[in-house]
Amino acid sequence: FSLKELHGIFPWLVESIFGSLDGIIIGWNLRCLQGRTNPTEYSVALDFLDPSGPMMKLVYKLQAEEYRYDFPVSYLPGPVKASIQEQVLPECSLYYNKVQFPSSGGLGLNLALNPFEYYMFYFAISLITQKSSPVTQHVSPSNSAYFVLVDTYLKCFLPTEGSVLPPPSSNPGGAIPSPTPRSPALPFTSYGLHHPSLLKRHIAHQPSVNADPASHEIWRSETLLQIFVEMWLHHYSLEMYQKMQSPHVKLEVLHYRLSISSKHHGSPAQSSYQALHAYQESFKPTEEHVLVVRLLVKHLHAFSNSLKPEPLSPSAHSHTASPLEEFKRVVIPRFVQEKLYIFLQHCFGHWPLDASFRAVLEMWLSYLQPWRYAPEKPPQSTEPLPRSVSEKWAAFVQENLLMYTKLFVGFLNRALRTDLGSPKNALMVFRVAKVFAQPNLAEMILKGEQLFLEPELGIPHRQHRLFITPTLGGTFFSSWPPTITDASFKVKSHVYSLEGQDFQYKQMFGAEVRNSVLKLAGVICQAQQTAKSMSDHSLETTAGLSFFSWFRFTSPEMNGSYSGNDLDEIGQDSIKKTDEYLEKALEYLCQIFKLNEAQLTQMMMKFGTAQDENGKRQLPDCIESEDGLVLTPLGRYQIINGLRRFEVQYQGDTELQPIRSYENATLVRLLFRLCSALNEKFADQMDTLCSREDFVGRFCRYHLTNPHLAQKMRCSPALRDRMGHNWGPRLSLRFLASYRTLLSLLMIYFTASWFHIGPVGCTFIILVGYFLYAVIMTFFSQDWKPHEH
Repeated sequence: FSLKELHGIFPWLVESIFGSLDGIIIGWNLRCLQGRTNPTEYSVALDFLDPSGPMMKLVYKLQAEEYRYDFPVSYLPGPVKASIQEQVLPECSLYYNKVQFPSSGGLGLNLALNPFEYYMFYFAISLITQKSSPVTQHVSPSNSAYFVLVDTYLKCFLPTEGSVLPPPSSNPGGAIPSPTPRSPALPFTSYGLHHPSLLKRHIAHQPSVNADPASHEIWRSETLLQIFVEMWLHHYSLEMYQKMQSPHVKLEVLHYRLSISSKHHGSPAQSSYQALHAYQESFKPTEEHVLVVRLLVKHLHAFSNSLKPEPLSPSAHSHTASPLEEFKRVVIPRFVQEKLYIFLQHCFGHWPLDASFRAVLEMWLSYLQPWRYAPEKPPQSTEPLPRSVSEKWAAFVQENLLMYTKLFVGFLNRALRTDLGSPKNALMVFRVAKVFAQPNLAEMILKGEQLFLEPELGIPHRQHRLFITPTLGGTFFSSWPPTITDASFKVKSHVYSLEGQDFQYKQMFGAEVRNSVLKLAGVICQAQQTAKSMSDHSLETTAGLSFFSWFRFTSPEMNGSYSGNDLDEIGQDSIKKTDEYLEKALEYLCQIFKLNEAQLTQMMMKFGTAQDENGKRQLPDCIESEDGLVLTPLGRYQIINGLRRFEVQYQGDTELQPIRSYENATLVRLLFRLCSALNEKFADQMDTLCSREDFVGRFCRYHLTNPHLAQKMRCSPALRDRMGHNWGPRLSLRFLASYRTLLSLLMIYFTASWFHIGPVGCTFIILVGYFLYAVIMTFFSQDWKPHEH
């Protein structure tokens, strides 16, 4: 094919691979393509889309001819789309000299992109536009072809070792020109500071500026990173978007919007409403989206930490540092920090309160621990002590203070509303507590808060300082802001640039957050007791199903008690893990916030987590009223979160319970009629025998009396009238209708036949054995009936 033909089919080829922007065309469906299920297609796709594969060679070939392709602005993230549609240039340099207005009065705006940008735009946005098929929900995102390609592109264009590989060139010794040269006169931040006429220049009319060799070396690295950040992280509301802008910029934007409204004779209120609707897109990141962002965060930490140590001489640094090394120095604070913070805030505030939040949590914890991706190895130690955070990371902690403090408060609020009795939820609390309990980290965070709270003595007004903050987005080759040496100034610049100047900072180690931590400690103690109660109930149930219980001719379910709980789903091992997670999390929280035993005891008493006199968990918090027990708000909270519950037990006549699946229906009905006839005929005699105080009376009570379940539980107010009903002594043979009892008898008779014992003799031995067993049990128990429990 000629270059002209390749130029014509290139957009069709890209759309065929990654799918259409509207999601109608699925393309190769890379997000669901896995090597385990489709090894051939998987291998072909990775080879074809590899950085050195045929597709990228085509991209570089078209790049050499400076072709341009239109990308609709309407498919960009909400904030960027609204900004460009209002003719205000976004702050990201990725959009400089690219906005193209329709020539024939059309309605759509386009970006004129070079082949590399066009390819990467489609690749990145396919993560959001292409929805997973319901049939493939079981696919592991981390094993998909898309996930592997993201990792491959990051390693190729953001290498931790060596330099970026040069693109293959069709001309020997020739170099592919850098895309869309950026004028040195272009200021660092442009959002709202430029006249809208700058956007109306067609890209073909832009002056050609010879690109700096440094720009040619890493332009692909910068472009790739900006596209990934813009497509995956640049989604938030109008309020959050404007909060990151300085007051001067917001004033310029306001003046411009008012001028546009007056030009078109439109209503300013309607224009503002449309702008608000345009910015507040309905953005719901998926778990796969979060996992890909975590991969990006981890790689950027490794990329940034691969920076060579700074030379001692400043002059040597200015002459020997390569552009890639300088790029590593600023990659996180300049390109990622701002949008990732807003993205995490969005997830913390809108993600469902379930175990799927673990993906967001791990992404956040990965960003908070850049030392995990440092090239140096931790010293070998025979003792398994936690690794202390080095002092060299203090600057990172201070310049990312809100990532540690405000998001920790956000997680704290989530943890207080989740069921910590669930192993997955308990694990998330344990993970956060373990990370923040790393030695020296809490002290660094506290130092950062102290620097932020320092008074501004002899420093210009905060408004003028914001223009030189290093966190604003822009191109690597823009003019550098002055070096900031004041640590307090760095922390304040970080906080105010992300949250605005009216932000009221809530101290992580202040009284309000400390009270929330104590409240969480109380909830953890409640969840621990819930797990312990479930574990004790499991042990009791297991003991009731022991081998000896087979000879009691009874079923543990005949008491009508409802034994269903979370134990049936999570199992005994998971309960032990939950208890371990919660115990360690509580220990770590005590280390972080210096909590003592007195404070924990006080909180436990406040939440009513102390055990009752029987060593069992208490009922939900209630108050007495005319209608009986009424739940308090705390009691409702305890029930909703599974911390406490009422014991549900059958309170009617045990003989009239529904026939169970393990019972023979015919035998149940026949035995009920037989027992009813005997009880009715001999009621007075049985009552007389059970009234005796000697051994015969105790023996009869052991077999004939019905225990009062109301003595063991607090009845619901609606069933209170049943508590006074006294069922007299009576005979119950329903246990003989149980299949387990019948199987036991059959096994005994079969075993006896081996010893030449006939049915009559075997029956006599069973009766004698049971009589001896009943005599023994009569001495150790009173008013207790085996087949009723």
